Amino acid sequence: MDVRDFVLWLRTCHNPARDRNRPDAPAPGSLNARTGKPYLRSGYAPATINHAVSVLAAFYDHHLQTGQGPVVSPVPPQSRDGRRLDAHHNPLEPFRLHRRGAYRQKQAHREPRAVPDDVVEDLFTSLGCHRDRALFSMFLSSGARAAEMLGMTIGDIHPGEGRIYVQTKGLGGAKEACPASPEAFAWLALYLGDLAQDGHRPAPDEPVWWTLRGQTRPLTYTALRAVLNRINSRIGANVTLHDLRHTLCLRLIEDPAITLVDAQQVMRHRRITTTSTYLRPRIDEVITKVHEHYTRPKPPPRPLTGWTYDPDDLADVFGSR
Repeated sequence: MDVRDFVLWLRTCHNPARDRNRPDAPAPGSLNARTGKPYLRSGYAPATINHAVSVLAAFYDHHLQTGQGPVVSPVPPQSRDGRRLDAHHNPLEPFRLHRRGAYRQKQAHREPRAVPDDVVEDLFTSLGCHRDRALFSMFLSSGARAAEMLGMTIGDIHPGEGRIYVQTKGLGGAKEACPASPEAFAWLALYLGDLAQDGHRPAPDEPVWWTLRGQTRPLTYTALRAVLNRINSRIGANVTLHDLRHTLCLRLIEDPAITLVDAQQVMRHRRITTTSTYLRPRIDEVITKVHEHYTRPKPPPRPLTGWTYDPDDLADVFGSR
């Protein structure tokens, strides 16, 4: 009963993290006119509620295994036998559909959030320093995540090889190579030159990205997000850093010279099924094609002149002369 009431409370209460101080802030749940991506709703998302239920289930399972808590978990299991779903799944076989567990919310399938080309151009035009240009060029050409990009050091840059090395999540601190465009390395060289003129030369084991105002210190995710929020308010968009990763993957998928396995390697997806979700056509592309279908002129009717019977058929019916 307590878990059910907790889930019902999460579905109806207001999320305080959604409070906005600006009076001109967009309405929660509305669509952005430029990107077509909705803003966050005022309440808790279904994914947040499911995550909270999973945390409660893991908490009670831990105390059940150690014998230091209740012997029965108040969270209903997702499977009939009480085991975790797909615990021993064969990666060569597709996942089977399962019934959603009790108190689990239905989540809508989220399509890749690609940034339109005109919004990307306006975003780069609004950047005011070489550091920001190098940062967003690296994001858009390497597909690195925000934590991976901010954790990169000077020694991880290899412009001669056209690659950078980032610490990928889930590999215990191991670093993997990511491609980067020549334009990104050119902006990076200009940014490092500006740092050298200011008297700061990072060592090979020091971070690449630093603040430009006040005391020089490593750039944090909060500061980088503040930069992006200022640009979004200026161009009227709601682009996130992870949207740039989606944009790169969709651009790679659309290139006929790059295979799906190549795109998986660049994005560093564990399963090929994750990369295959980008094969679905985007809604804006489908709408454009349908409009072209409606506006395309109808072909003229085929004339019936010049049509004759086959002589062999006539000979079978009427006989040969």
